Amino acid sequence: MLGELRKKKLARMIWTILAIIIVPAFIFWGSSSIIRGKKESAYVGKIFGKNISTLEFQDAINAVKNRAILDYGEDALSELEKRNLESEAWLRLILLAEAKRQKINVSDNEVARSIQNLPIFQKKGQFDNSIYQYLLKYTFNTQPRSFEEQIRQDLKIFKLYSQVTSSIEVDAAEVEKEYRKLNEELSIDYLAALFADFEKDLNPSEEEIKNYFSENPLEFQQPPSFNLEYISLEAQGAEKTIVEEKIKEIFSRLNLAEEFSEVAKDYDLKIKETGLFAQTEAIPEIGWVPDVINLAAQAPKGQILPPFLVENSYYICKIKEKKQPYIPELETIKDKVKQALIKNKAAILAKEELDKCLADLTQKREPKTKKINFKRLAGHYNLKSGTTELFKFGSEIEGIGASDEFFLRAQELQENELSEIIQAALGYYIIRIKEKIEIDKNKFEKEKEEFREKLLMQKKMAYFQNYIEELKTGRR
Repeated sequence: MLGELRKKKLARMIWTILAIIIVPAFIFWGSSSIIRGKKESAYVGKIFGKNISTLEFQDAINAVKNRAILDYGEDALSELEKRNLESEAWLRLILLAEAKRQKINVSDNEVARSIQNLPIFQKKGQFDNSIYQYLLKYTFNTQPRSFEEQIRQDLKIFKLYSQVTSSIEVDAAEVEKEYRKLNEELSIDYLAALFADFEKDLNPSEEEIKNYFSENPLEFQQPPSFNLEYISLEAQGAEKTIVEEKIKEIFSRLNLAEEFSEVAKDYDLKIKETGLFAQTEAIPEIGWVPDVINLAAQAPKGQILPPFLVENSYYICKIKEKKQPYIPELETIKDKVKQALIKNKAAILAKEELDKCLADLTQKREPKTKKINFKRLAGHYNLKSGTTELFKFGSEIEGIGASDEFFLRAQELQENELSEIIQAALGYYIIRIKEKIEIDKNKFEKEKEEFREKLLMQKKMAYFQNYIEELKTGRR
């Protein structure tokens, strides 16, 4: 396992994907860490009930930086500017805490062998101690003992990853199925009962609107909403470290119950306000930050939320106002209820019309190999017909939308065979294959093993991502 993980390509892939799955915001671990008094100010949060000190957190950030140097070399600086070091540091600490719970250990010999096999410390294919000492001092700016401990931690995380994903496998059938999905091309003929065609003639009465609202009140329930006051500091280039220290200092003062307005005034910062926005919406003027919104849903009015980073700016928010979920009065949303009723009735009518068409086809189609004239059928029923260009899985079909469901259904069909009814964003469809470009079997045989390895890695990463989410949310 360690021999495999010494491969730079694999190590870099693991760390890159771990960076991608982190929430793009700096959130202190655990809501209990938000409210801290003077006696507790020496730590920045908790993981599995254990206090995380400022020193531990800074060590984790340094380890993230050094890992980037190992993985990206000269490109490390530009890579680090794109990433959220604080979030990656938290993830690192979470994974190390889990490795400890799983009793995962790494010996001194494993650490030494790992360092000796890193190309950055080699000369003519051999480990060179003078290069090692020089780079630690001038590139990593880290003492040997600290660097070796970081490598030990990396190996623990690699071992945890390997242990968690060891049961994940892909068989030959799955490899071929996924290869076909990504490399075959299809075009289809279709019959469609489009919602819009059935909506245009619908005009529900006042009584129907009232009844629909009475029968489906939760459909119109408004989610929790918040109004946040916030301050922000832009953090770019050489000033980023200074800004990070300033934002931590501000947050520390606010945690000591200093007034938001007074602290903002001391730093010459303007307090802005988001206005009420729903839990399902992006934060106005800031962006989509799910963890902040979810934290606001749990915290009381007046709470100061932890600092978070969006693009190149740090933010600290205070909950000024909270509005609980509620169902509006019918009169205030009558148009919305009317449109919902129209869409609902149109969908029912569209499905009924296509059901009727399919039933007639099933009864009258003799022999089953005979090709049905979709255009004539569309004229007889209130339907549309058409033919797509060749498309692949994961693409967009012009006039229809996402291709995935259509591609997977079409792959199962024989020549002239009709599909069952498919529901899509714009309506209901019946399809048949018009043309299929099969995979090149010789090419598949040549690429099969490399594809299998990539597919296995994707499955393992997806499984590990879910494992991390369970750790973060306390479900594991």
